[in-house]
Amino acid sequence: MAKRLTYYILLGLVAGLVVGWILNASIDDGTAASAAQLKDIAGYFSIVTSLFLRLIKMIIAPLVFSTLVVGIAHMGDTGALGRVGLRSLGWFVCASLLSLTLGMILVNVLQPGVGLELAIPPATASSGVDAAAFDLAKFISHIVPDSMIAAMASNEILQIVVFSVFVGVAITAVGEKAAPLVKAIEALVAVMLQITNYVMRFAPFAVFAAVTATLAERGPSILGDLGYFMLCFYLGLALLWALLIGIAFVLIGPRTRLLVRYIRDPLILAFSAASSEAAYPRTLEALDRFGVPPRIASFVLPLGYSFNLDGSMMYMTFASLFIAQAYGIDMPIGQQIAMLLVLMVTSKGIAGVPRASLVVIAGTLSMFKIPEAGILLILAVDHFLDMGRSATNVIGNAVAATVVAKWEGGLDEREPADRDPPVAPTGHGPKTNVDSFDKISPGQG
Repeated sequence: MAKRLTYYILLGLVAGLVVGWILNASIDDGTAASAAQLKDIAGYFSIVTSLFLRLIKMIIAPLVFSTLVVGIAHMGDTGALGRVGLRSLGWFVCASLLSLTLGMILVNVLQPGVGLELAIPPATASSGVDAAAFDLAKFISHIVPDSMIAAMASNEILQIVVFSVFVGVAITAVGEKAAPLVKAIEALVAVMLQITNYVMRFAPFAVFAAVTATLAERGPSILGDLGYFMLCFYLGLALLWALLIGIAFVLIGPRTRLLVRYIRDPLILAFSAASSEAAYPRTLEALDRFGVPPRIASFVLPLGYSFNLDGSMMYMTFASLFIAQAYGIDMPIGQQIAMLLVLMVTSKGIAGVPRASLVVIAGTLSMFKIPEAGILLILAVDHFLDMGRSATNVIGNAVAATVVAKWEGGLDEREPADRDPPVAPTGHGPKTNVDSFDKISPGQG
């Protein structure tokens, strides 16, 4: 089923390109009436995509909570938890700097915006994107949920992680008395992964609808208008993939060659749906088959969705400096480095959902006296760029989990990459031995 699903998603992607192109070519005659008709048609197709993304969001919160709690419980002590957390954050910071710096270097070397010589818009011109300034105090206080129910209802992944850490550590401290609760949460993991299998069967239809809607409304011409900008950005993503996988190869060894094969399904899903979040359940399963211990993957991946969106971060420096080039605004290297450091902070905590990067870019542009309305330059092709950066976010988080697992004692034995995913990953579901909690004494850690 897993292998067939990959082919179905690719088929949906190709079919969406063809149908969207045909709809645009047959209806678009350059008039406002045809544009309105295409927008209505795209809206109907978008319903299917919206339903799929809502289904994904429906399972994210309980899946993150249950897998993370069980993973922490099986670490056995808070020392291991702190060590994994510090190693994860250390990797995230280094990967973030790599992504942001690569974007800055490439946009200066390739200069995709130079020569456009656009007139600077009025100061009152708006991009239509919320550009609320970054507030450090608000960000820090927002990390801790004032209600777990509210955090799960709004899919605040970072808040869910914080609460789950408390629950997992408390279970470890309580010891044997908590074994029935662990068994129940393991059962919840198995149920949520089974629901994931049901939801994923809808993915090819959602991919078809998303691509059809975008191409029908905007037409193939948008791919040519900013073609060089898109080409430069995808070249940057390819280089980032090569760097991340190359670093992983140095740290892990030849087994890294198989990583992309194992996470192929979530990569294609993230690319087609333009959503990192949509690929989370499949990424968790794929890493388990690759040999990343579930206690590591279930901890590192949720953190990565708040702190390690490598593709999105590279896009932020790339797009911001592209807009400055398009308006002929000189950005000295010192100012560019300052922008990079600002983005390093403001990018933390953004959701792995479509268009989240634009909010951060909009807020950063105004800080450096770059017209916020410049976002309109890239908005038309942002969906196609979001596809690439969402897939890159998946590979970045997969590499992070694999490297941390290696640092924590090595990878488990591999399972076949193309077999049907299990009801629950090894260590989360039926294969988990709850008797392992006999080793945990009350108050340990």
